[in-house]
Amino acid sequence: MITQLKGVTENYRERMQRLALFDPLFRLENKREKDENGQPIDYFGYGLLTLLFFFENMLIRNKKTSIQDLAKYLYELNRGEYSLSLEGYEKVARAVVEAFRPPSGKRNEKTYYNWETREHETVHYSILKADRADVTTNTQYYKLDEQGLELVFATKEYFTEFQLSINQLVLRKQLEKGEFVGALRQIDEMHIDVESLRNRMTVVKHEIQRNIISDETYERYKQMVEDINARLTRENEEFSELHTFVKETKNRLAYDMNSEKDRKAYELILQIDRELGEVHHIHTMLLKESIDLKTTALRAAQEALYYVGISSFNFKQEITAALVSKPLPLVASKLLTEPFLMIEQSESWSPLVIFSEQRIETKDGGEHTNDFDDLSDEALQELENAKVQKLFGDIMNLVLEAMQGRDAISLKEVIDHISEADSDWLKRPIFYQFWYVMHQRSPISFEKNEERNESLFKEVLELVKYQYSSIEVEELHEIMTVTKRFSIQNMMLRLIVGEQDGL
Repeated sequence: MITQLKGVTENYRERMQRLALFDPLFRLENKREKDENGQPIDYFGYGLLTLLFFFENMLIRNKKTSIQDLAKYLYELNRGEYSLSLEGYEKVARAVVEAFRPPSGKRNEKTYYNWETREHETVHYSILKADRADVTTNTQYYKLDEQGLELVFATKEYFTEFQLSINQLVLRKQLEKGEFVGALRQIDEMHIDVESLRNRMTVVKHEIQRNIISDETYERYKQMVEDINARLTRENEEFSELHTFVKETKNRLAYDMNSEKDRKAYELILQIDRELGEVHHIHTMLLKESIDLKTTALRAAQEALYYVGISSFNFKQEITAALVSKPLPLVASKLLTEPFLMIEQSESWSPLVIFSEQRIETKDGGEHTNDFDDLSDEALQELENAKVQKLFGDIMNLVLEAMQGRDAISLKEVIDHISEADSDWLKRPIFYQFWYVMHQRSPISFEKNEERNESLFKEVLELVKYQYSSIEVEELHEIMTVTKRFSIQNMMLRLIVGEQDGL
């Protein structure tokens, strides 16, 4: 029994030295000083803040950190918690620094009885050390010593979730160096890590089933489960590599057992292979559980969250009773029922629809599509005929008649003039086609090489070619509803004077 528990006192001095690092903090806690209002000063807390203050200054490469700097930081951090002046905080800062680094210059020490060596021993440690000094201002600067950094790291659980991965790396190094006894102990620690991980996963599973009451908590637990699964996957890959390494070592030792030492080494590697397999099996089961947790438990929790929301809502009590039992203003009633109404739908119509393909169904049920005034090559060929030229010429005559000798006129003025003289034009699509084709081709000049303009606007150009060189049509912002069937954007037509050769 004693032989199996010999690891209890192993490295006792090292463990005691790590515990001794906390002694200065507990000595600070025993101080009974008070502030100006008689409130006890939290020296223990200020001791930890001092460690973190020097640690952060090391991170930002600030090599000039004095007691006065520490006092200013504590004073700014206070914000009325304690009734202390800047001088009072300088006294606190000096007491804390002296606890971590005695004024005598000697290192802190702790005497204890070593149960491994059966002797009284003393360990020395240094939390703070003097860095440099400013002779002109008589200022001493300090920074954390190596054991001070260890104390800072000991206050935060940096590597708990990666402890198994760290043990895997240590085990590989021990196997490479042939330290098989240490490797067996490392596997025992891995057993503890895996069991601890199993307990944490059990807690997470119960928390998922009990605590997911909102989408925020669901997302938080989802991320937690994904992190656990990713870590277990990486660790499982490392276990596979360790198995391969142990197998190669076992095969190598099997062919080289010339001494008692080699035989004991082979027996140890067989035991390592067996116990590592047990740990790996338990870990593989955890990986499977994490996958189930990720796919099953989270989905069940999400569905439960949905049905809890449904079952907890009583429409009769929450909505009907509120509307019927007491008279509510119309606005309040509308706001109460609005979430249960259909989403508002509005119909809108775009003028661009007239240029899209039209779906037409005949009497026999067949369908065909016609392009409504599409300005494709085929449509242009259809427009370029004598009938369209004649109609465009007639419309231009009406425009010139409305202009009464002016060089520019708006479409609105033309429509007003036509409605007084002959409103039949405003019911015909050709009138509106004339304007949007004119706007599309604008400016329309009288050059011989513009064959499209000659063919389509031949009669139009004949009416104005002796006085003007080109026609420009520019759109305006106003949209006019001319009839129930036709609406068009207002335009400005201008006749431009210039040199021209005639047609």
